[in-house]
Order: sequence, then structure tokens, then C-alpha cells
Amino acid sequence: MTEIADLPAVARASAAALAGYTDLDWQQVPAAGLKWSCWQTALHMVDCLYFYAMQVVYGQPDAYLCTELALDDSASPPRLLAALSAHAELLHRIARSADPDLRAHHNYGVSDAAGFAAMGVAETLIHTLDVARGLNPADSWRPPAALAAPVIARLFPHAPSGDPADVLLYCCGRAALGELPRQAQWQWDGTVRT
Repeated sequence: MTEIADLPAVARASAAALAGYTDLDWQQVPAAGLKWSCWQTALHMVDCLYFYAMQVVYGQPDAYLCTELALDDSASPPRLLAALSAHAELLHRIARSADPDLRAHHNYGVSDAAGFAAMGVAETLIHTLDVARGLNPADSWRPPAALAAPVIARLFPHAPSGDPADVLLYCCGRAALGELPRQAQWQWDGTVRT
């Protein structure tokens, strides 16, 4: 069986990074480097986990499902972080139980369950950084290297070498890497390699 990324660990890392900011107004603060608010960015993280799980269940290599998440009136930053953990667990369980031959659509390449799990990790780690730095520009949180390394190997096969946190930030257009300037445009490669 193909190794499935540790999505529950990623959700725990994200929740730990953001838990100290739950008393702030995420709806009024822009996420670092994005046009979205921290609230919209956090919802996007949860929505990606849900969406990738549903793509694996749907299992169609040439089409997306036409659904996305919405928040109810009782949503709050702590409840949004709880939803992040629940949806990470959902994608983790679905990816682990999927047929290894399953292929499903993504604009960045038809992928397998392990690829969608890796995409969920990438979205969560990168947008955790965006939210944390939006809420506190001095926040020094970085993606944990042990969680970033497998995602780089799976989604960025031509990534330069270096510390996995730095490389992931570079690959996702968040930072320069040594003499390599910050990328203005980037995308991962979700295709299945044999």
C-alpha cells in the first residue's frame, strides 16, 4: 500500500499553531500574502480536506464534484479548528481505505488517494502559515520538517534540496530559497508516478 500522509498530525500541528489566536477576529484580518481573510483561509483549509476526501470517494479521473463547505452561524475560530481536525481525519481514513488503483481528477494532475492526502497536507501547512502570520506577523511558526518532507517528495518531484520547511515554503511561493527568488507562480504535480 502507498504511504498515506499523516493528516491527523498535520491537523494537530495546525491547531497548535493557531490555538493562541482564537480570541482574535479572524474575519477582519487578512491572511499573510493573500486577498482572503484569516477566516476565509481557514475555511479553505477545511474545505480542501473535505473536497479531496470526496474526490477520492467520487473516483472520477475527468471531473470534480460540485460541492463545497459552508459555515453555520455558530462557527468560531475554536470550532473551525475542530472542523479542521475532523476533516483531516476524514481524508486520512478515506485515503487509507481507497483502492490503490483509484484515480481522481485534480487540475494539477489526475491523482491517487495518496496524492490527495499529500495535497491536504500541503494546503493545511501552507495556509496555517498564512493565517498565523496574518494574525501575528512576528509569528515564527514553520511547517514541521517531518510533515513537509513527504509532501515535497510526492507533489514537487523537481524541488531543490534543503530544509523541508524552507523547500515547501519555496515550492508554494511563500519564500525565497537561498539564491532562488520567491516564486510568483507555482503549482504542484499530483500525477501518479511509477
